[in-house]
Amino acid sequence: MGAVSPNGVGNAAFSAAILEGRSGVGRISRFDPSEIQVQIAGEVRDFDELAWVEKRERKHVSRVLPLALAAATEALHEAGVEHSTLSLEERRRMGVILGSGGGAQEFTEEQYRLFFHQEYKRMSLFCVPTGVMGTLSSELSVRFGLRGASHVVTTGCTSSTDAFGYSMRQIQSGRLDMVLSGGADAPIALGIVKGFILMKILTDRWNQAPAQGSRPFSADRDGFVVAEGAWMFVLEEYEHARARGAKILAEIAGYGSTCEAFHRVRLQECGEEPARAIGLAMKEAGIAAENVHYVNLHGTSTQLNDRIETRALKLVLGERSPEVPMSALKSQIGHPQGACGAAGVAATLVAMQSGQIPPTLNLENPDPECDLDYVPDVGRRNTIEHAVCNCIAFGSKNSALVLRNCA
Repeated sequence: MGAVSPNGVGNAAFSAAILEGRSGVGRISRFDPSEIQVQIAGEVRDFDELAWVEKRERKHVSRVLPLALAAATEALHEAGVEHSTLSLEERRRMGVILGSGGGAQEFTEEQYRLFFHQEYKRMSLFCVPTGVMGTLSSELSVRFGLRGASHVVTTGCTSSTDAFGYSMRQIQSGRLDMVLSGGADAPIALGIVKGFILMKILTDRWNQAPAQGSRPFSADRDGFVVAEGAWMFVLEEYEHARARGAKILAEIAGYGSTCEAFHRVRLQECGEEPARAIGLAMKEAGIAAENVHYVNLHGTSTQLNDRIETRALKLVLGERSPEVPMSALKSQIGHPQGACGAAGVAATLVAMQSGQIPPTLNLENPDPECDLDYVPDVGRRNTIEHAVCNCIAFGSKNSALVLRNCA
């Protein structure tokens, strides 16, 4: 695992921050936000892009690339994979499958700005290929010399959850032995933020108290906080990992995905399809409700998502739903779009390894319709054998994973 998060760069910093409940949300510094009503975001601060991308190359790539490279490098190191010593066959048996909601969207926005201001000489020679979603995985494949499948899965907020599911299938089918997988997004740009403001889905009440802005399941929630980051992992066939003595953090035991086929943004109130996605993942993992010891929630802090996600968990877990501890990482870091599923997996692995569930922050005014155990404000000791990681996306998409503790 490798983490580059608004509340901590590197596994150690990220792990300590989420267990202590430290927010990474602050005032936007990437651009001057004074002209817009939303001025907060989950930015990765004190991050040296030029440690990962040469200065002469920086103008030709999106910020998402150095974020992804930093997290991927840490993941490979933690997995004991030295890419420079891999044989040709090993390189061909290791792929890169990433999830990203917007990829290099902020880079493309800047290229259009330069174009419409007729600053053609400042535009990148690679404005088109860098702006193509699939180029992100290719950049990592080239950097690490990995010759297996190199794909970007882009399904909105479920992107990195689906990338895990796709990676799992590639390994199960025998096509690949190992996959560098996870999620990365860098959507903090003026035009992107303005677009979200037009949709009225960002909170605009907490500019003076940014850390309080992301408040999943609280009755006074009024929108999410946009964020960036990268969470990367080395996925591997179990016996292959054992044979080389790898430290195994967990097993991906099940994956499920559904579509409500309802609306490009809204969710159906019934919660049936999000529940079915979780149920499919649980069925593949071979577990029932009594075997679920933790749920990492999508928990965006929008009125609609939090209410319906709660309903979905009640449907799939039944009478046991009030007993299962759950938490929303977005309360600490904001919403990193297509990378949020990978962030949730990272938080779940930290919870499994530490035996402590990270808290949901800012849950000061419980919503009567959101009445499950969200572990408010302070973390809790708990042994986790099986955990559900849930995601919900624009376009009626729902995806979930079940992780099994291998300790």
